[in-house]
Amino acid sequence: MASEVPPARFFVLDDDMRGPQDTKLDKAEPVHTGAAPRCPTCGGIIGMRIWLPPYRGRLELHGGDFGDFVEASGYDFLFSERLAKAFEAEGLTGLLGFHPVEVVGVRKKSKKTQALAVPRYFAVTARFGPGAVDEGGSHFRYASKAAACPDCRFIELDSIHGFTLQPGTWQGEDVFRPRGLPGRIVVSERFAEFTQRHGFTNMKLTPTEEYVWDPLRLGPPTASPGPS
Repeated sequence: MASEVPPARFFVLDDDMRGPQDTKLDKAEPVHTGAAPRCPTCGGIIGMRIWLPPYRGRLELHGGDFGDFVEASGYDFLFSERLAKAFEAEGLTGLLGFHPVEVVGVRKKSKKTQALAVPRYFAVTARFGPGAVDEGGSHFRYASKAAACPDCRFIELDSIHGFTLQPGTWQGEDVFRPRGLPGRIVVSERFAEFTQRHGFTNMKLTPTEEYVWDPLRLGPPTASPGPS
């Protein structure tokens, strides 16, 4: 009898706030942006405005060293050169860009920070879809009960208390923005193993079924029937 294949595992990617390599980016003028992406089916906005050249910014060091992963704004973030090279060398997928970033200054927010050489960074953006949230296997508080578009599946949420992806929708991307939760960056188990093996820093990976976002402290829903 063939052994049963375990379901794929996914993780939400965030920076390691207040961690030893906590690094932030403040984009430097001139900041140019393009139009926000829209769903081809409903025409709704499914992302933040796209960051355009020149890619310039100031780094803020809240820890003792520079991180390999740096959040910028919206869906833009930075990879250090060593992270970017390893990502491409090992054939991981799901990112656009890899544009060199000019670091115009460094603000040291911690007394632990010493004089350090600034690594090279590259601006990247996570692709949208096709992996889609499984509403029946997720625990959401909905801000709106309006029917979601069957393509982008966008709907306003008050809180998230764990979610899963609909079987058969994920197409193997290692980094992506899922349909139904375009504001989150989700990564594959292969990406999680990759970061651990290389020891890449300033990354927090939370299993999707354990991920909580509850800014109003509403607590988990008593039921999550999905939008109607």
